[in-house]
Amino acid sequence: MLSCGGENKDACVLNHTEPVCGILGLLLHDPLATQTNLAGTEIAEGLSLLQHRGQDAAGIVTCGSGGRFYQVKANGMVRDVFDSSAVAGLKGWMGVGHVRYPTAGSSAHAEAQPFYVNSPYGIVFAHNGNIVNTPSLRQFLDVDAHRHINTDSDSELLLNILANNLQKTGKFRINEEDIFTAIGDLTKTCIGAYACVAMIAGFGLIAFRDPNGIRPVGIATRKGTRGGTDYLVASESVVAQGLGFTEWEDVKAGEAIIITRNNIVRRQVAQPQTFAPDIFEHVYFARPDSTLDGISVYRSRMKMGDLLAETVKKELAKANIKIDVVIPVPDTSRTAALNCAQALNIPYREGFVKNRYVGRTFIMPGQTQRRKNVRRKLNAMPEEFAGKTVMLVDDSIVRGTTSREIVQMAKEVGAKRVIFASCAPPIRFPNVYGIDMPSPTELIAHDRTTEEIAAHIGADLVIFQTLEDLVESCRQFNPSITTFDCSVFTGEYVTGGVDTRYLEHLEKLRNDKAKAKKIGQTVEQAEATEGGCSGPMNGSDSLISIQRSDSIMGLSNHSPKIGATGMPSPNDTIGLHNSWYGQ
Repeated sequence: MLSCGGENKDACVLNHTEPVCGILGLLLHDPLATQTNLAGTEIAEGLSLLQHRGQDAAGIVTCGSGGRFYQVKANGMVRDVFDSSAVAGLKGWMGVGHVRYPTAGSSAHAEAQPFYVNSPYGIVFAHNGNIVNTPSLRQFLDVDAHRHINTDSDSELLLNILANNLQKTGKFRINEEDIFTAIGDLTKTCIGAYACVAMIAGFGLIAFRDPNGIRPVGIATRKGTRGGTDYLVASESVVAQGLGFTEWEDVKAGEAIIITRNNIVRRQVAQPQTFAPDIFEHVYFARPDSTLDGISVYRSRMKMGDLLAETVKKELAKANIKIDVVIPVPDTSRTAALNCAQALNIPYREGFVKNRYVGRTFIMPGQTQRRKNVRRKLNAMPEEFAGKTVMLVDDSIVRGTTSREIVQMAKEVGAKRVIFASCAPPIRFPNVYGIDMPSPTELIAHDRTTEEIAAHIGADLVIFQTLEDLVESCRQFNPSITTFDCSVFTGEYVTGGVDTRYLEHLEKLRNDKAKAKKIGQTVEQAEATEGGCSGPMNGSDSLISIQRSDSIMGLSNHSPKIGATGMPSPNDTIGLHNSWYGQ
């Protein structure tokens, strides 16, 4: 059975899909860390290594003496949100961090994670993924649990389900057994993909993963500076390497892990389900220097190039075409393109130069603005294209907007023919597990043949990786994984619970007009607006964005940018915007 699932790109410089989120938890054994900002400093550094997983917002909450929480979170890049002054206020020996790009939720400052509830016990929570049964969960929390949900984020739903399960114990202090039971009950209630890290005030960290293991998360250890063991929880292993942690181990599907200063306990809390990690982590999302579920991202992309070459040989023979050069579409496809060129014994060249200092395109609701920005971000070198039959290699084709512009650029600088090869099969179905892909009608492969796709992007020939080869390129490095989430290719959703009604709901949320309307613009206005609906801004706009950030209940935002002279210090409850900012 093949069941395979998205994107990142420096990340997303070229418009494909929006990235998933990144989560991080850190617990330091050193007792002196309680009154310092050691945990906050390291979490900020770790989040910078996860920046490719989300550039919309970033947040950190730490826990210090007496179980007191300290937080900084705002819309923007990690480097903008966490300067030295901001991090200085993040006291404590453990903490949770998050980088976000919104999926079914919004770009509101109030939805920057981590989230927090004070009852019971004080819980901070960060989540990567997406829940598919949100309507029933909202109804339960409102009617039965009497817990108020104030944002569109399913992360807030997960947090409140967990909090409600713990509340049922009625205990003054909970133990590990109570926590495992609460998470086990959550896995029975919440359908979808979720990798989560939580922090209970003064107690420790909790990490858990959905029963199918769709989204990644792992743990690592390090010898503490004053003895004992430090613990790290992160979306990708590259964080462990960057912060000096070793013995990286993936959290198993349906597993929960409780980490305190004195102990670490692991338990399988969910009923056994098909283990189906998202294959698109290897195609696009994850950094090449990460290893997920025992599979090297870099090695899997090398193999994608090798296997793509076999398909390319067959398709070129059918079309009686001979190519002169292989050129990657920067950046994610470089590894596969190089291996593909070597397997074909055809020269590999860098034909596009990328301007890294131009704002992002992927968040823009309208196609016209995306097309303009492709030209700003990429420049073709005529000497690598003129008079040649060129094969461009990209990791995937989603909307086709970027692909069409790139093909046109190649022909404008003299390419005789342009062949476009994709390391992934045609994406025909929406992703429901934490990737904000376009609505089905906006996917170029939806209801189109390969020949029609080629005509649409202006290529002489389009070649797709086969699903079997894509799966094999990953599975060969961990044969124990028999199934991957490939729902965007097959329309088969491993968790169940995805019906026509739900997909229609996603369609309304994700199409361009809906996104433009959500930010108070028409599509035409959105196309004329530089910079899109959210994310990093320059100059004073960036400062205003951070100054207007919302805080979570009872936690001051310890950034000097927030509550600066002349500006109120927004101490809002979870998800509530401060509608007065001073003049």
